[in-house]
Amino acid sequence: MRNTRITFSAIGLVAAAGLVLSGCAAADSSDGGTDGAGAGDETFEVYALLPQGTDQPYGTTYLPPMQAAADELGINLTITNSQYDADQQASECEVAVAAQPDLIILWPAVGDTVRPCLAAANAAGIPVTVTNSDVNPEDQDLTEAYSGPDTYGQGVSSAEIMCDLVGGEEVGILVVNGLTGNSTAINRNAGFVDTIEANCPNVTILAEQPGNWNKDDSQIAVSEMLTAVGPENVQGIYAADDTMVAGAIDALKARGIDPASLYITSIGNTFLGNPLVVSGELDGTVFQSSSWDGENAVRVAYDVLTGNTPSPRELFMPSVKVTADNADDPSVAPEW
Repeated sequence: MRNTRITFSAIGLVAAAGLVLSGCAAADSSDGGTDGAGAGDETFEVYALLPQGTDQPYGTTYLPPMQAAADELGINLTITNSQYDADQQASECEVAVAAQPDLIILWPAVGDTVRPCLAAANAAGIPVTVTNSDVNPEDQDLTEAYSGPDTYGQGVSSAEIMCDLVGGEEVGILVVNGLTGNSTAINRNAGFVDTIEANCPNVTILAEQPGNWNKDDSQIAVSEMLTAVGPENVQGIYAADDTMVAGAIDALKARGIDPASLYITSIGNTFLGNPLVVSGELDGTVFQSSSWDGENAVRVAYDVLTGNTPSPRELFMPSVKVTADNADDPSVAPEW
């Protein structure tokens, strides 16, 4: 049986969510934020090398705030979409470097393939900032700043929800990871696993497979894992985003298993995940604001362009836990 659902501090939630909705535009440079001051007369040419656009829900709500901030700050954006194809993004990087822009914003398609792009930009004297999904630690010295979700921290938050729900019960869980080699997938998995091992070692990971950020792939992966370990041994599931957790829940239903009888956590609080929290099929997720992400990609780039490189290097969006207790709170309303 489940333990009582978690209740989070309303004051803490409102404070954190307020930061999300404001886009941290009012933060001062001392905490790595951007002050949102009006642009001067100078204009800048910036290439934004992205792995998605309006072909995916996140990009649809990421791009308008990005463009609005660019218009406000005098930045001319050239935006590409590699559709998570590492080779295509490498080609787009070659074009960007040859164009000699003032700066490149990079959202890595595959984290462990972008070093040649970073090295080429560095050799050409073009600063690079990173958005949404950070480069690997060994590549960070070739970049100026990162803005976006604390992907490791998101895994931590999802694990904390799981640990609080489980309490001292001995449970076995399945893990559905993101795309292999993607830094967001790597960091979220590390944050989740590290926290489970430290905070609730009574939770045992029975099996894990990549779901590739895809609902259908995740349904297949969970079905295969249920067969491999035996459904009777599975008391919970962690999926690295709401799209994949929806596939996991479909796999349970296909086996005649009530998702509400398991401990299930995720990340995103999306239009797909939020109703699952409300219905009780998903115990908890972690809010991620696509509008914050797009806006701050440009604001951090502008800081670098104007000589105000953020310190520390990372500007993280708040990771707000969402459960049935606050799933209908407007401050964490789904954006994508």
